[in-house]
Amino acid sequence: MIYDVLAINFAYFFGLWLRFDLHFTSIPAEYMSAFLKFAPIYTVFTIFVFAQLRLYNSLWRFASFSELNRVIVASVITTIFNIVGMTAFIRRMPLSYYIIGSVLQFGLTLTIRFSYRYMNLERGRREKEANPLHNAMIIGAGAAGQTLIRELKSSGEVKSKACCVIDDNPNKWGRVMEGVPIVGGREDILINVKKYKIDQILFAIPTASAQARREILNICKETDCELKQLPGIFQLANGEVSMSKMRPVAIEDLLGRDTIKVNMEEIFQYLKGKVILVTGGGGSIGSELCRQIAAHEPKQLIIFDIYENNAYDIEQELRRKYPELNLKVLIGSVRDSKRINQVFETYKPQIVYHAAAHKHVPLMETSPNEAIKNNVVGTYKTAYAALKNGTERFVLISTDKAVNPTNIMGASKRLCEMVIQSMDKISKSGHTEWLPFLHEHEDKHVNGQIVPDPEDHMTVNVEENAAAYGKGKTDFVAVRFGNVLGSNGSVIPLFKKQIENGGPVTVTHPDIIRYFMTIPEAVSLVLQAGTYAKGGEIFVLDMGEPMKIDTLARNLIKLSGYKPDEDIRVVYSGLRPGEKLFEEKLMAEEGLERTENELIHIGKPIPFDTKEFLGQLEELAMASYENSEEIVEMVEGVVTTFHPVGANPTGKENQR
Repeated sequence: MIYDVLAINFAYFFGLWLRFDLHFTSIPAEYMSAFLKFAPIYTVFTIFVFAQLRLYNSLWRFASFSELNRVIVASVITTIFNIVGMTAFIRRMPLSYYIIGSVLQFGLTLTIRFSYRYMNLERGRREKEANPLHNAMIIGAGAAGQTLIRELKSSGEVKSKACCVIDDNPNKWGRVMEGVPIVGGREDILINVKKYKIDQILFAIPTASAQARREILNICKETDCELKQLPGIFQLANGEVSMSKMRPVAIEDLLGRDTIKVNMEEIFQYLKGKVILVTGGGGSIGSELCRQIAAHEPKQLIIFDIYENNAYDIEQELRRKYPELNLKVLIGSVRDSKRINQVFETYKPQIVYHAAAHKHVPLMETSPNEAIKNNVVGTYKTAYAALKNGTERFVLISTDKAVNPTNIMGASKRLCEMVIQSMDKISKSGHTEWLPFLHEHEDKHVNGQIVPDPEDHMTVNVEENAAAYGKGKTDFVAVRFGNVLGSNGSVIPLFKKQIENGGPVTVTHPDIIRYFMTIPEAVSLVLQAGTYAKGGEIFVLDMGEPMKIDTLARNLIKLSGYKPDEDIRVVYSGLRPGEKLFEEKLMAEEGLERTENELIHIGKPIPFDTKEFLGQLEELAMASYENSEEIVEMVEGVVTTFHPVGANPTGKENQR
């Protein structure tokens, strides 16, 4: 305030002084007298206006356009007051007095407020340039890139210095943005990383297509730089572009295809107002199914899982996000006939997504009977309950490992597909007398024969329940896709842990390849495939081109800022029991039919004798509950495309 008193009086005195050639004695006495008379009045009025416009309440450290606008308004008001007051009540002054005085007053009051910020910025810039934590390259000379550069310059908390900008638009090359040179396009990334000693690359093109993003990031990963990017275009639209919003580049960013799109309106109409059951709802795929279903206004969502911790986590998440959702979380096993039938009888689900399964290939190789009990028998019992209770649609989550399986897990999922196809045929034909009763090991033995527990209402003669089947036809379908990035048991979490521990990263074979898809992509396609179901189909999701696991591991090492085989070793451990070099999406015998979504195909079902298969299924179930050592050979006899490789003679292991 003291400075302002001095500044505003000096400004108008200087205007008078300059008018008379900077000679004080040349100033006429009447002008000097008029100035001295009006100065106290003008000073009080100006300080009052400044105070009303809160020019004494702002922090100069963060002076911005707000302060600039208020200084402009204050200067306009006080200038008008000076002209009117001086001319009307004292005397008319020279024109230069008003012009120079008002301009100088504006400059002096503005300078003091912004000089403090400027000095702080300059001091911070010099300190940062003297000891920057990172030399950063910005990819993208657009609005997002400009915002990031400003933050790098202004924020004392961000210890990165923007050294250069990369943009594919040649019209921008050779120019500067916020004082940082735009040095070229993507082909100049590697050259400028060396030139400017870059150790951090910030990808700031939220509007880039997946293919363009992948191509640029694939170049960036060849450097030793830390890579970060904005999550998406919404960050730019919401004005949330900042270093805090940048996330590390993930391996799925290098998959090389656009994000899969589905018809959300079609899914919404299909799911809205329905009672929906998700088995295995706490798992990777199951929990994402629940998230997407919850967003489509179901009448009720039922989560069924054996593992209470996962079920609790997804329950809490959905209750926070969708407080109006009619949500029921139930604990139980799909292998428990009474429990699963109780769920269906109580809640009468209209749509079932069956995601409950054992999926870990090596573990199932050492416990094959558990794969049959949980995957095959569990699927049968759940599908049985769905058929009995008039469920409209039953969707099995299958896997590409079911195609020409070489391991018991894949073979068990192929059996699940056959169960679904059999159930669909029975649903449409009405041959309920073909359905076997798959009993658990708790059932009693009499003369070597299994005798059903009479209290188990799932073991009542099917003919006595014929009326129940008349509630409506159930459409049974399966959806088959490959590995899901980030899912429980996938290679990505394993590789990340190995990298965090300093390596080595273990890859089974240098030539092993797999199809990959993100969890949300897989689930959205599962939901849309469910809308196409007519019954009996095996839907196959197009996952693009397969990727080498070795390439995946090396890319992940590079994205973590290390050099493969130098900083982090890659070790080949050999194929695990039941593992093969590549997975297939379809069997050779299956055809391929397109749907409305070009990424969803229908595999023509391989014909088999349903009645004979159901008889074999009963034998398999009995053998699995007896923990048979011959279970793998029995499965091989049922699934003709199953050719076990390196399988462990696990009956003995299972007995232990």
